[in-house]
Parts: sequence; structure tokens; C-alpha cells
Amino acid sequence: MGTEINRGGIPGRGKALILGPALITGIALTGHALPALTTIAPLRRKLFPKLSGMSESCAVALTFDDGPDAKSTPLFLDRLDKFGWKATFFMLGSMAEKDPPLAREVLSRGHEIALHGYEHNNLLWKSPRATIEDIRKSLGTISEIVGKHPRFYRPPYGVFNAQALMTANDLGLTPILWTAWGRDWRAKATPQTVINDLVKGIRPGGTLLLHDSDCTSAKDSYFSALGALELLEQRTSARSLHIERLCDHFGD
Repeated sequence: MGTEINRGGIPGRGKALILGPALITGIALTGHALPALTTIAPLRRKLFPKLSGMSESCAVALTFDDGPDAKSTPLFLDRLDKFGWKATFFMLGSMAEKDPPLAREVLSRGHEIALHGYEHNNLLWKSPRATIEDIRKSLGTISEIVGKHPRFYRPPYGVFNAQALMTANDLGLTPILWTAWGRDWRAKATPQTVINDLVKGIRPGGTLLLHDSDCTSAKDSYFSALGALELLEQRTSARSLHIERLCDHFGD
């Protein structure tokens, strides 16, 4: 968990592609694990800026992974309401199944629902068939619960395999990672360390990653992300930067 490589559009038909169909096919033919190289942030930001969540928007996209979680997600929703922010929540199908009303509440409060897989497992260790089953199961589960087909997909740990990219393309999902993350999943994280790690993404067109649940992280680590939102508000206000959802970041 100590490095980005270990932790963590293709919009619907007729939209511009994040990677492009030819590149997706080439990756698939080259090897199952090759897309995992996109977890190397400097390489990803340089070669695949859109996959890194970089757009031409004048605002910053804010995203959360691993929820919804009854003990923590409501705290984030209230804090976002306090600042008047709307964000994108990458939900795990298994977590949404535990609390369907909370998943629907996230949507009803103006936030975007996105896909994070069904279980939080590294796709490098999944076969192509298991990868397809995980993505399809999570898509079916979350779509049924919230009544809406998610547009964006981010795999656990930010690690793609070739089959995940092909399946996302087939299902009209946009694969997306992040420009900067707060490493808020660590036991030693604090609001200040989180905001320090987010610095590269606090700029027009950047995408930030935090976690609204500790279900796959150190116990109570979500408090560091929650506290960092206050610091993020100070940083963005000082620079007159707006916070937005990914659907706004890349347009409809």
C-alpha cells in the first residue's frame, strides 16, 4: 500500500474516447498486465492526460472511492453540502448492496455515481473471465440500486488489465483514474499530509482522489480525508477554483 502502483472518457457511444479503440485493442493484444503501467502517475499524466482526469475545465473534479459506507459517507455528504460542492463517488457494488438507501441518497443530493467494481480486488490477479464478471456484476448492481447507468469506471487500486479496458469499452464506461490522490488510506495520514499530496491536482482541469470509506483502508483513516476537505476549501477559495463532478469536468 505504500506506493501508487500498489494502491488506489470512454463515454457512451458517440462520445470522444479517453484512450481510443485502436489503442485499447493494441493494449489487449500486447498483454493482460500491460495497462497496469498506467498506475505510474508521472508516466500516466504525460502519456494519458485524460485517463489521469485532466480536462480543459477551469474547475477541479473531486472523486471518492470505496463507499457507500454508513459510518462515514454521510459525514462527507454533509461536509460537501457545507461547501456547496458536488463530487463523483466511485462505489463498490458490494458496499452499495449493504445500504441501497445510502447509495440513492448520494445521487439524490446531487452527486454523481460511478463504478469501482464489485469487490475491491486487484485486477492483475483476475482472469479475463473474472474481470468481465466483476465489472458486469457491479454495473448491474449499482445501476439497479440508483436507477441510472454510471458513466465512469475506476478499478480498485487504479490498476487496469487489458480485459477491463475492453469490457469498459463494450459497456459504454469511461475508464478514469486521477491527477493527484491524498493517500488518505494510510494509518499515518493526517489532513495536512492529505492536502500536501493533493497539491499537483489542485489546479484547473485536475482530478482529485479521496476515500469516503475505510472498508479497504486503515481503520478510521477516512477522518484524514474528511479533515482535508476543510484545507482543500481554503486552497480552492484562495485561487477561486470551483469543485465539480467528473460529468461536468468532461461535459455531457
